[in-house]
Amino acid sequence: MKTPVELPELPWAKDALEPVISKETIDFHYGKHHNAYVEKTKELIAGTELEDKSLEEIKLVAKADPEKKVLYNNAAQVWNHSFYWKCLCPAGESTMPEELKEILIRDFGSVEEFKKQLVAAGMGQFGSGWAWVVLEDGKLSIDKTPNAEEPWTDTRSPVLTLDVWEHAYYLDFQNRRQAYLEEVLEKIVNWEYMLRNIKKYS
Repeated sequence: MKTPVELPELPWAKDALEPVISKETIDFHYGKHHNAYVEKTKELIAGTELEDKSLEEIKLVAKADPEKKVLYNNAAQVWNHSFYWKCLCPAGESTMPEELKEILIRDFGSVEEFKKQLVAAGMGQFGSGWAWVVLEDGKLSIDKTPNAEEPWTDTRSPVLTLDVWEHAYYLDFQNRRQAYLEEVLEKIVNWEYMLRNIKKYS
């Protein structure tokens, strides 16, 4: 996977996630925050050996070098947000495939328990960060990471994420993070994309 350092096109119209996530939130979150991470990453790699590298390569190099922490934070946030947008879809298209239901029942006991654990991870992340569903050794589990951190390792692959930075939900939900997480899970998650990721990394 080689992702360029650029602001990707959104996979839906800016008002497509309403009433859960407003166009105003997308304007700020995507147009301001995500774009700022892209521009800062480009600024930091300009004229360096990383200038023509993919986002994945930049993250890997920067994560291993404490002096490149600012670069890692920005590059990781570019990747995290690009992934997050793909994890969402308009409410009318958020239907969980039977195949995915069976996987969730296998690994969590029930779809309801899966959602409960994912919401708990998002609520348990103090301050800014991300809640993740990860695949490792053919089994799904829930994880959370602070700030720009992501759960990639040689054996773990993210298949879904929810952004719990305040800018992801504050205009629509104020301080009600749990309500945001529950509404997203019930109405606008792209379950087809999650299933494709599971198959991709299995």
